[in-house]
Amino acid sequence: MSAPLRLAMLGMIPGNGHPYSWSALINGYDREAMARCPYPVIPQYLGSRPYESVCIPEARVTHIWTEVQVEAEDVARAALIPHVVEKPEAVIGEVDGVIISTDDGADHVRRARPFVEAGLPVFVDKPLATTREELAQFIAWQKGGARILSSSGLRYAREPEVLAGRPWRWLTNTTAKTWERYGIHMLEPLFRILGPGLETVSMQEKNGSTVATITHRSGTLLSLAVLPDAPGSYGVIHAYGDDANEIVRPADTYHAFRGQLLAVVNWMLSGKEPYPFSDTVELMSTIIAGIESRDQGRVVAVDEVRNAVQAL
Repeated sequence: MSAPLRLAMLGMIPGNGHPYSWSALINGYDREAMARCPYPVIPQYLGSRPYESVCIPEARVTHIWTEVQVEAEDVARAALIPHVVEKPEAVIGEVDGVIISTDDGADHVRRARPFVEAGLPVFVDKPLATTREELAQFIAWQKGGARILSSSGLRYAREPEVLAGRPWRWLTNTTAKTWERYGIHMLEPLFRILGPGLETVSMQEKNGSTVATITHRSGTLLSLAVLPDAPGSYGVIHAYGDDANEIVRPADTYHAFRGQLLAVVNWMLSGKEPYPFSDTVELMSTIIAGIESRDQGRVVAVDEVRNAVQAL
């Protein structure tokens, strides 16, 4: 058997514990050290499966860097990572691929640049880009042959699969936090149900909450609500048709994240994309259209953003 794929886990910002969870899902973990993880939900869903089964044998996170070194050391202990580096570029030449594990979509170009330029495959946490300029750079890199992948873990959630292939007229979804960081968690599972064809975005904000109304070429209407201080509403999808309605809520976080990471590992090993990069461009154009609609007080066409970005 060939040696496992060597991966670097890079970056951690407040509110996002992916270096803990993603590293553990790949490497396995130390139960005592993981119990001290500052994100209690992570040891909870890791513990939902037999301890010995938590790993992806084809890969190993061998290096980690975070902005605060003591945090990297904590992750390394919890997720059995042998090397903590002092700067992210130190992993070049030591690994086969890089995971950018931060969800700050306005700063991913800076984070990814050294590794794209070094020719490494780079997986970028969602959202890939939340500005036209950032998205334009990723498109240029990808057109130039760079290997770039990005997704929400909810692309791989099992629960919304029951909604696929049915003639829904209206789909709703909810999230906490912000549109910039978590809008993609609402949008991507619905995109998997409907497929490409997102057309326009109209976003309204009041009392700190926002609702995006999105049209799709199928005729289906989407309503996506960001309720920052209401985590209990997170992820609830309601589907309405002529003669039926259904409510689903992704609950198996382990399955979703493991599916996401298996796709990343298989992509890095095989070179075959699990979905077209054009899907990600459409999704990011929709997220950016939402930001512009909210800030400018107008309906924004997804193609307006996509065409402008591709012309930059």
